[in-house]
Amino acid sequence: MSRPLRIAVVGAGPAGIYTVDALVKSGAEVSVDLFERMPAPFGLIRYGVAPDHPRIKGIVDALHRVLDKPGVRLFGNVDFGTDFKLEELRHFYDAVVFSTGATADRPLEIPGIDLEGSYGAADFVSWYDGHPDHPRDWPLTARSVAVLGAGNVALDVARVLAKSAEEMLVTEIPDNVHAGLLANAATDVHVFGRRGPAQAKFTPMELRELDHSPTIEVVVDPEDIEFDQGSLDAIRGSKQVDMVVKTLQDWAIRDVGPRPRKLHLHFFHAPAEVLGADGKVTGLRTERTELTGDGTVRGTGVFHDWDVQAVYRAVGYLSTHLADVPFDHVTGTVPHSAGRVLDMDEHPVPGAYVAGWIKRGPIGLIGHTKGCSSETVASLLADAPTLRPAAQPDPRAVVAFLNERDIDFTTWQGWKNLDAYERALGLPHGRERIKVVERSEMLRASRQS
Repeated sequence: MSRPLRIAVVGAGPAGIYTVDALVKSGAEVSVDLFERMPAPFGLIRYGVAPDHPRIKGIVDALHRVLDKPGVRLFGNVDFGTDFKLEELRHFYDAVVFSTGATADRPLEIPGIDLEGSYGAADFVSWYDGHPDHPRDWPLTARSVAVLGAGNVALDVARVLAKSAEEMLVTEIPDNVHAGLLANAATDVHVFGRRGPAQAKFTPMELRELDHSPTIEVVVDPEDIEFDQGSLDAIRGSKQVDMVVKTLQDWAIRDVGPRPRKLHLHFFHAPAEVLGADGKVTGLRTERTELTGDGTVRGTGVFHDWDVQAVYRAVGYLSTHLADVPFDHVTGTVPHSAGRVLDMDEHPVPGAYVAGWIKRGPIGLIGHTKGCSSETVASLLADAPTLRPAAQPDPRAVVAFLNERDIDFTTWQGWKNLDAYERALGLPHGRERIKVVERSEMLRASRQS
């Protein structure tokens, strides 16, 4: 091919940007356009990570450097499936990589889960991260709250519910989120895992951060510190598991301190039913579980009712089906072979690839996405000689297409403008930035020079 390989990447979160990075670093002659349905890039870094995680958000600096590279363009506020379809993209690009992540809550099929006061963690995260497509208000009237799940998202939700509004004010939270947290009535937050401490999916840093707040007292029941042979094998086989277990053991044997809000970590409690009256949450019923020897658990038939007025399920994220792209609704992923999208007959879909959580499911830390993206890029470049060439590969053609459809897209320079605008909002208050929530304001700020 006498011209650069033209590639579209749909989704400007970490997976999409790591895919761009792998393409640029491959040595192949490439020209890459990154499409994002939000006006701003960075995906879950901006809209899925708790705002009090500055170290994780520092990844943005590395992602910035990728998007600053020549031969890379960003088109924000462009929604795949609404603004264009796969075949339309293929008109302008030799190949398309989908990296749209996972943003929906995985369902939990227990009685009462649909009661008022029962929420998905993804929706709550979108609220406190200022996602423009979600409500500006959140009901925080519950005095006692249950969080279902034993992963980092559950910890994020529990920590935000337990922290004071003043502690969160030093972050980039929007004004409406601060106002909502000021009205938060929660004094006790209960996190429930159906298995034991050695099976928890917390990372050590995120777990220990719970104890750094001057307003949160972390409470662990000594009876929940229990191990079988499978648990001991897991502890010996993983430094991360060993660190998590030791932290939980230390908390279980200490006296409960005087901090005003209590965050209770419960293990061996499987959610069985959300209790309610008059259509609202009034409690949670859990079944006590026990280890079976290999690290798995079984129910004991012993149930406990907890007096809570709100329930948040943090049992996993789920990707959503993309128009004209094959999708496995059971796993919530796009069928693929080494990143090559497969049709229902397991044949590769020409010129279509996938990376990130929509490829492998919402597992692993952000850094794990690099290897996933590299695998996809290797497949794409191996296929390059046989790809159907784009009918209109001129980079100006797709811009003309978007303008013809009157799509109000943002650019990489637009993000820099929005970034400067948000930082300017925070400056008078001694804050690094105040995040803009309204899409219209984001677009307006992006246009400023």
